[in-house]
Amino acid sequence: MRTGAYSRKTKETDISVKINLDGGPVEVITGIGFFDHMLEAFAVHAGFGLEVKAAGDLHVDGHHTVEDTGIVLGKAFAEALGDKSNIMRFGSFTLPMDDSLARAAVDISGRPFLVFIADFPEERVGGFDTCLTSEFFRAFAFNAGITLHLKVEYGCNSHHMIEALFKAAAHAIRLAVAPRDGLLSTKGVL
Repeated sequence: MRTGAYSRKTKETDISVKINLDGGPVEVITGIGFFDHMLEAFAVHAGFGLEVKAAGDLHVDGHHTVEDTGIVLGKAFAEALGDKSNIMRFGSFTLPMDDSLARAAVDISGRPFLVFIADFPEERVGGFDTCLTSEFFRAFAFNAGITLHLKVEYGCNSHHMIEALFKAAAHAIRLAVAPRDGLLSTKGVL
């Protein structure tokens, strides 16, 4: 089984994540309803089992909780991948969500990088600051050791735009972790 688990406790947050790349139940509790919805959508669309338990200093704002969840999820994801052999490595997906269209491309390379292009018309969706979307994906990509490109081509509703990004990323990552024989690298290592 391709599973990973990671926990991190700081003065600002206490977060634990368990992930199964081959499926399983999904349970997400972060204290930020919209963020829970996005992580649940990510897991369901990727076909992952996912358990996220996060407690953070939400009396300040959601930044520490969202960013630290990205860190912990990234580390658990990297653990589940192991040496990154026997996966397709690359994936890309374009996803429409009502008025919006999002694109995601991923390389599970061991070289962390994020390109994030999105301009959200609203500052908040529920209790979630839209600017935290890039913070989450940056923390996830750098701690997972993946190259991730995300772009909202267009849209006028921030909820739809962010949800399209999470779902497009999920589908691209699902394709990239799909099984194959051997290591997909001319170098012989990732």
